[in-house]
Order: sequence, then structure tokens, then C-alpha cells
Amino acid sequence: MPNPSRRARKPLPPLKPRRAPNTVLRRRLLMSALSLAFVMLTGGVFYRQVIQTEFLQREGEARYLRDAVIPARRGMILDRNGEPLAVSTPVETVWAEPRKLINHLDKIPALAGALGMDAAFLRDRIEGNRDKGFLYVKRRVTFEEARAVREAIAEHGIEGVDFENEYRRFYPGAEVFAHVIGFTNIEDRGQEGIELAYDRVLKAEPGLQRVIRDGRRRTVQQVEQVRPPRPGRDLALTLDRRLQYLAYRELKAAVTEHKAKGGTLVVLDVATGEVLAMVNQPSFNPNSDRSGDSERRRNRALTDVMEPGSTLKPFVVAAALERGVITPASRFSTAPYSIGRNVVRDVHNYGTLDVTGIITKSSNVGSVKIAQKMSYQDLWSLYDQLGFGHPTGIGFPGESRGLLRHYSTWRPFEHATHAFGYGLSVTSLQLAQAYLVLAADGVKRPVTLFKRDPLMQTAAAPEGVRLLSQDTTRRLRAMMETVVSEQGTAKQAIIAGYRAAGKTGTAKKSAGKAGYASNRYQSVFAGFVPAGRPRFVMVVMIDEPGAGAYYGGVVAAPIFQKVMEGALRLFNVPPDDPEPSMMLAQHLQGTAP
Repeated sequence: MPNPSRRARKPLPPLKPRRAPNTVLRRRLLMSALSLAFVMLTGGVFYRQVIQTEFLQREGEARYLRDAVIPARRGMILDRNGEPLAVSTPVETVWAEPRKLINHLDKIPALAGALGMDAAFLRDRIEGNRDKGFLYVKRRVTFEEARAVREAIAEHGIEGVDFENEYRRFYPGAEVFAHVIGFTNIEDRGQEGIELAYDRVLKAEPGLQRVIRDGRRRTVQQVEQVRPPRPGRDLALTLDRRLQYLAYRELKAAVTEHKAKGGTLVVLDVATGEVLAMVNQPSFNPNSDRSGDSERRRNRALTDVMEPGSTLKPFVVAAALERGVITPASRFSTAPYSIGRNVVRDVHNYGTLDVTGIITKSSNVGSVKIAQKMSYQDLWSLYDQLGFGHPTGIGFPGESRGLLRHYSTWRPFEHATHAFGYGLSVTSLQLAQAYLVLAADGVKRPVTLFKRDPLMQTAAAPEGVRLLSQDTTRRLRAMMETVVSEQGTAKQAIIAGYRAAGKTGTAKKSAGKAGYASNRYQSVFAGFVPAGRPRFVMVVMIDEPGAGAYYGGVVAAPIFQKVMEGALRLFNVPPDDPEPSMMLAQHLQGTAP
């Protein structure tokens, strides 16, 4: 039997295994790391989705949205009848992505050949810009070049080459209008002439649009227009395209015939002061020949000066008539005339001449004697008021002001030389403006290259400033008609059916300190038609004729006759002397007695 003294013992529970401290720590660290990562992820998502939304959208759009330029057309330049003289035509420009093309240098010769470029030169440009994403290869290519490039891309699989649209300036009148119109550079900015002087008016402002482009920079979709393009303003000039062509043809033919160094011709409208034609020789083609000698690009009618010679004698007579120191009947001996140690002579000894005879025969002696009846200031004052020594204000770049020294510096012989056109210098346009005063009954009007609109008060023909009386100018025009006659020095300027008036001038060219060259001349003729009520004024100057003849009546006057005859026909000016025209018609028909 069991011993009661012994208690029954309970069995002990099984012992649980104790966890190692490192295991617990690792679990806690892992949970903390996961919790932290979750918090950071959540925070990052919140930051990007809520706070950085706009920034990320912009950055995303930047990967496929691009701002593209919308080309705008430069303003046109038109003649007085709306005929285009300068226009902008759409063309294509070839560009490349060097960082792509650098891996295909073996295909460069094909691209260069299509563009007519040197392959080595193009390869060097690509290698020199290998990190760039854009490079102009050739701007404003011809239609044939663009087609050849597309064929080369398709045939050789050239990548990184594409096209964009631009405008190219084109001048339909080419060399005929080159000196007046000028030209633009590759960036479409004016470099010469009207293109330069009125660049701010003609200049266009390109537009801006937002587009979607693919990886090859090709436009896939137009999203929006940021800024519309603004084309340049058109300019209407006073030049008449038909008359300009006629004037250029005759001037060029004369310069060639007389083997001259150059020449200029200017035609003005008497009623408005508008320039109807302005041509020069030699000339250049602004469509291609822009890098040649600057001598060819100079607008000589505005930049080159000359001593006007005998063409100033009518103004000496006008000043004397205005002051009452002579009358048309006054007579003067034209024998050689001494002034100090200097002697003034005429080509021939004409004996005694009245004032009309002095103009008709172009007497230096007679003109000097008339001038000596006035003070230095009297003669200088008229020259100054006519605009000699001052720019015309026509607004053309590089215009010369000429030279007219103040009368206080004159000496007796200089007073005399100013009476027959030496000792001062003028441009062809300045001389034409002075003759405009004689043609407009003594009123001086500003000359302009921009068409005046009679419907707009601000652009209407200006009233002008009266310099001479109507009576004086009409008497003087009658005297100058004798120059354009069989008895005058410009009989080759006679225009059948019209009364023409003018004055010849033959001036020796200065040789610097050595005085005047003995064999270098400038042949000039200035005149107007019809003489009774002049409609046009013209000045012609031939520089250094070298074929033998050099007198203004022989070299320059025939050009006046041909161009003015055409101007009268083009502008439908009725004849004012019908009898000669009838005789000419009879002669042409073989019925003249």
C-alpha cells in the first residue's frame, strides 16, 4: 500500500524554448524599415501628385512639346502703279542634327552633292558641331536643290536631315532698280537702299506656335498658336517701272557708247517733287551679285558729287533779274576777261551778247560779269536756298550734302568760278531739285521717293517755299529754250512736238592739289518739258566719257531727248508745239515739201 506520507507529485509543464535576442531585434528593425519605406513612398507619391503636379506636367510636355517659329512675310516694295519691285517668296531651308548625322559621315558626300557644297567643308561643320541638336546646312535653297536633297535622303537613308520654311527676297527689276531698292541679307535685314533705310517698316515679326514633335523632330500636331505672325508693311515708291526701264536702257547704252566710267539720271515730277526715275551706271544684280565691288552698289545720284559747270548759269541770271541789276536786254562783251592773275575765257569769242545770248552760247565771261553786279552774299544766298550744301532730306542712306563754302571765305576769282559752276559740288538729285524751282515758277518743293496720296492731307503735295518770282522763272525758261534749238548748245535735245528747255554743262574733274585734269570731264544736261508748263525735270550726268566727245550737248543731251520723249508718251502729256510734230509726220510720210 502506498505511503501516505508521500504526496502525489504533479507532472511539470513542458518548457517553452526561449527566443534569441538577435532574432527579435532583426524583426523589429525589419518592421521599422518597412514602415519607413511605406511612409516615404506615400510621402513621395503625395509630393509628386499633389505638390509637384504642374512642374512635372511641364517637364513631361517639354519632352514632346516644342515652340516652332511661324515665318512672316517682309513688306513688299512697289512702284507708283503697284508693280512689285521687291517681294518675299516662300522657300525651304535644309537643317541637320549633327549628333545623329555624326554616325553617318559616309553619307555626307551625297548630301553635299545634292546641295552643290564641298563635301569636306560640310563634314568639318558636322564634326565641329557634333554635340548640337540643330545646325543650318544651307538656307533658302532652290527648288531643284530641295528635290535633290529629298532624293538623296530616300536613296541613302540619311537620318538627321530635314527642312523648314522661310522667305527669300526677290527683286523682279534686278539691276534696273538695284541702287534705289538695295537688298537684304540672309537674315532678311536690309543692307542697302530702301531696304536699309526703311527696314523697321518692312521688317516682319515671326509668329510662334506650340507643336508636338516626334523623336526625329518632325511636327506631328499643332497644339496652339502662341503669337500670330505680323507681316511687314508694304511701301509704294514714286518710281515708274516703265520709265525706269527706259532711263536705264538709254543711260547704259550711252555709257557704253562713250566708254564712260559711269553715269546717273534723275527724273522728277514738277507738281509733286516725286522721283519718277533714278538710275546709275555701273549697276549690279541684287538677286545674286551682292559681294562684288562696292563701287557698283553705290547710288551715284545721291552719293557722288560733281562740279555742275555751266548748268548753274541760269541761276546767276535768275539772281540778277530778281535784284534788278540786269534786264533781259542787258548786253555784255564776252572777250577774255582778267580777274587778278586769272583770265576767264569762252570756247569762242562771241563778241557782245545779251542775257539770252549768254545762256544760249553758255558764255563764261558773260556769266561772270553778271555775277559781279551782285555781292558775294547775293549769289551764295540763292545757291544756299536752292539746297546746295544741304542734304535733300529724301531719307536715303549715305546721301551726300555736297559742298558750298560760305561766301565769307570767297576771293574775287572764286566769286567768278561760282558763276560758271566751279568751286562748289552738288549731287545729281540736288541739281534736279534746283531745276525743279525753275520749272515750278520759282517754288521749291521737297523731293520724295514715296508716292504722295492726294486723298490724304498729310501726304498731299506740299505747298513749298517761293525762292524766285513767277515772272523771273518764266523769262528764264524762255531764254533756256534757245539752248535746245539749232542755235544752242543742246540741239540734240530737241523733242518733236514739244518745247524743251535746259542747259548743258561740261566740267573738268578735279585732280586734287594739281588742279584740274586736262582730259577727264563730266558731261551734264539739265532741263524740263514742256517749257511753257513743265511736267518733268531731268538731269543726266556722264562721268569721264572716253570715246572722244565730252561736251554735255553731245554726250548727255541725246539721252535727255530719248528718255523725256518716252516719259511724255507714257504719261500722256499733250504736245505744246504741234507744228514741228506735223512737219515730222509729213516727213515720215514722205509728203513734206
